[in-house]
Amino acid sequence: MTPLVEVLVEDDGWTQVAEDCKALCQKAAEMALTEAGHADAPAEISVLMTSDAEISKLNRAFRGKDAPTNVLSWPALELVPAAAGEAPPAPRPPAPGASIFLGDVAMALETVLAEAQAQDKRPADHATHLVLHAVLHLLGYDHERDADARLMEGIETAAMLRAGLPDPYMERTAAETVPAADRDG
Repeated sequence: MTPLVEVLVEDDGWTQVAEDCKALCQKAAEMALTEAGHADAPAEISVLMTSDAEISKLNRAFRGKDAPTNVLSWPALELVPAAAGEAPPAPRPPAPGASIFLGDVAMALETVLAEAQAQDKRPADHATHLVLHAVLHLLGYDHERDADARLMEGIETAAMLRAGLPDPYMERTAAETVPAADRDG
């Protein structure tokens, strides 16, 4: 089942990232749901594609942090795994045949572009990863504990590779495999 992804492009600069922002968000949401084992879930998600200035306001209001960030997510459901490193429970529709509103996502244009450039990534690939990451948060995944981070990052990597996109953690993974004595020269 294809998730319903409502996209509001608040900053026209997002055309630098993707000609069709709705298609990018739709694809990323489908990737997240499929890789997390919920491809058949009748999900609904909303995505706001905005500026650093606007996401700073949201970050301050909801997280007490007075700075822009790349992506924020607000889960509509409390899906908590039973133990560290385990998948959260599957979201359940409120009634047979009803859709499940998973929550809201917001992304900041300037931060996404700056990160993509700094990490030598295509902006569309980076934005796809960030929406995928945020949808996993809506599904109850997080990265606060090491075991949870490994699970979530594994799902993200598998989804990106399955879609023919680069591993979003490849740079860090390569650095971690180099012995400490050999790092930085």
